[in-house]
Amino acid sequence: MKAAVYARYSSDNQREESIEAQTRAIKEYAEKNGIQIVKVYADEARSATTDNRPQFLQMIKDSDLGLFNVLIVHKLDRFARNRYDSAFYKRHLKKNGVRLVSVLENLDDSPEAIILESVLEGMAEYYSANLAREVMKGMKETALQCKHTGGMAPLGYDVAPDKTYVINEAEAKSVKIIFDMYINGSGYALIGEKLNSEGFRTKTGKLFSRSSMHDILKNEKYTGTYVFNRTARKTGDKRTHRKSKDESEIIKIKDGMPRIIDDETWIKVCEKMSDNKRGANSAREIYLLSGLLFCGKCGGAMTGNRKKAGRNKTLYKSYECSTRKRTKGCDMKSVGKEYIEALVIDQLVEDVFSPSAIENIVNHVSEYAETQSSEISKDIALIEKELSSVSAEIDNIVNAIASGMFHTSMKEKMDSLEQKKSGLSLRLAEAKLQLDIHLPTEAMIRGYLEKDTDIKNKSLNDQKKIIQTYVNRIIVCDNDITVDTIVTFAGGGGGSRTHVRKCFTRNFSECSHCFKVSPSQTPNDRIPVRLSPISLLEVGEPQ
Repeated sequence: MKAAVYARYSSDNQREESIEAQTRAIKEYAEKNGIQIVKVYADEARSATTDNRPQFLQMIKDSDLGLFNVLIVHKLDRFARNRYDSAFYKRHLKKNGVRLVSVLENLDDSPEAIILESVLEGMAEYYSANLAREVMKGMKETALQCKHTGGMAPLGYDVAPDKTYVINEAEAKSVKIIFDMYINGSGYALIGEKLNSEGFRTKTGKLFSRSSMHDILKNEKYTGTYVFNRTARKTGDKRTHRKSKDESEIIKIKDGMPRIIDDETWIKVCEKMSDNKRGANSAREIYLLSGLLFCGKCGGAMTGNRKKAGRNKTLYKSYECSTRKRTKGCDMKSVGKEYIEALVIDQLVEDVFSPSAIENIVNHVSEYAETQSSEISKDIALIEKELSSVSAEIDNIVNAIASGMFHTSMKEKMDSLEQKKSGLSLRLAEAKLQLDIHLPTEAMIRGYLEKDTDIKNKSLNDQKKIIQTYVNRIIVCDNDITVDTIVTFAGGGGGSRTHVRKCFTRNFSECSHCFKVSPSQTPNDRIPVRLSPISLLEVGEPQ
């Protein structure tokens, strides 16, 4: 079995040696379990809450090459502190035949373990969010003084020793050129060509691009207004990283920093950018089941599709087989977006978030956690016994030396025992930490599940994150849809559940899948019926 190692430390509360400690523990685990380590990936001073982890992304890319079939981390929060990213990348690794293993959270593939792992990831996500809140408190105090809060200053400014902003005249010239050319009708290409040809560069020393100039034109700081906490935190969706927060969360202080652009120029730029935005088609549909939906005929992924059809050019939103769309090599019909997304959400509400399902899940996960902690407790007892024996040997040598009995071999033996004691002490500390990790209370597990019970009232982005966390795979066939959730034990979710698919044919009244007819009924008397006792939806009117 070949494995890759991923280690990470973040600069907020850890030191560089943390990576060495993680790697050492992982190598000991691999040696103990007969696993060959073929490559080590490490990100220094990187947060798991973002995708800005070069070595992590390289590891994901290398998993496509089949270089390893196991990825070992020291702890799950080294992999990701966000449930959605964790589910997304784990699914990518699983598709490539790579299994994720944590040294401290040594979980198996049972449904209870999967739920427990989700709870642990949720706790790590909470820790990360709580830490961010504490850091934000201090940054807000700094911001209210109109001082630099970290990171790189905007182009055109430098940071003075007292953390206030001062104008960098050479850079400010390029900022003025961008604003002046834009309001006079020049596009990004022309502006960039002029700046780059005249030797101007961005703050990082790169050539000007459309993106860098767009950000400058949107930056209100150039009017002398100090702005803090404007941009929303990055998520797994790269296209939302420029989204602004609500005005109530943003700190704005007029004349809080030196002005580079006058108000008249700023207003003209804002108006022009607003007009351009209205003229562009900025609509973007959110497909909740992206990456989860597969064709039951050819096995290809089913992807989101928008198209207008009919005399009135009605907009239809659906999921369509990618094979059919790309090569016409499959005849699977598309399935309505709203229909199948509602079906999946309904299943989660019943199988995972209903009161009875939550209680059943809590019981199963608690029992599993206790089993795991029992095994860990046995390991702790064995380590403590061995540690006591080593300590006794060390004491015997010390007593012998104190009595005048000394030989050079004693020093070698003492060094060996001290090294062994150090290793056992480290293993004991890790085992005790692992014991704490595997004992979440029933209230913690219940709270973790209950926070998503109102999935139907959450935003589309939140709904997508929840679905991606709890659903493994959805198979669409001609007459049924199978939804496979991570919960597979009886009474708290049926795992794979098959649902009857609505009829999308024109000959609705003749479809045997949609109607049941008794001998006394005429075709016009036919009524929709529930075809399966486990179906969540009754067949309705034709779409």
